[in-house]
Amino acid sequence: MSLHGQTKGTKLAPISERLAKGEACGTMMYYALARLAKEQGMEDVSKTFIEAANQEAVHAGFYATLNAMYPQDFWTLVRGLMAAEYHGDTAIKEMAGKFRAAGLSEAADEMEIFAKQEGHHGEMLEGLLKKYKPEALDVSGKTIYVCGCCGFEYIGDLDAEPDSFVCPVCGQPKKVFKKKA
Repeated sequence: MSLHGQTKGTKLAPISERLAKGEACGTMMYYALARLAKEQGMEDVSKTFIEAANQEAVHAGFYATLNAMYPQDFWTLVRGLMAAEYHGDTAIKEMAGKFRAAGLSEAADEMEIFAKQEGHHGEMLEGLLKKYKPEALDVSGKTIYVCGCCGFEYIGDLDAEPDSFVCPVCGQPKKVFKKKA
C-alpha cells in the first residue's frame, strides 16, 4: 500500500506539510554545519552532520509523500525537473561569474562545479526518461509555464492552482512563472 496522499485533505495535512518543510530546512542546516566543521578541521563532526542531513532528507521525503506534495505519477514532474536542472547549469555559471567579479573566487570555483553537477542531474533524469520511456504527455493545446528562477516547466492551467502554489523545485511563488513561447 502506498503512503502517497494519506494525509492530504485531512486535519493532518498542515502537520505533514510543516514536518516536510522543517525536515528540508534541517537538511540544509546540517549540511551547512558539516561544511563549517570540515573547514575547522573537524572531519568526524562533519561526517556526523552529513549523516544527520541525509536522514533529515529522507524524513522530508516521507512527509511530502504522505501529503502528496508531489504526484504519484511522477514522470511529468521528472520532465520539468530535467529542464530545471539543465537551466541550473547555465544559471549557476552566470551567478558564479557575479561572485567572481565581486572577488569571491573560491566560492565561484565551487559554484562552477555545482553548475556542472546540475547539468549532470539533467543528464541523469534524461537517461531515466529514455530507459523507462514513460508515455509522453500530449502538450498540444496546453500552456507551458516556466519558472523564472529555476526553469522548471509547468504544463497546464497555472491559474487553476491556488495562490499558495509554489515551484516544486525552488519554492518560488506562481507569480514568477511565465508562459513559454
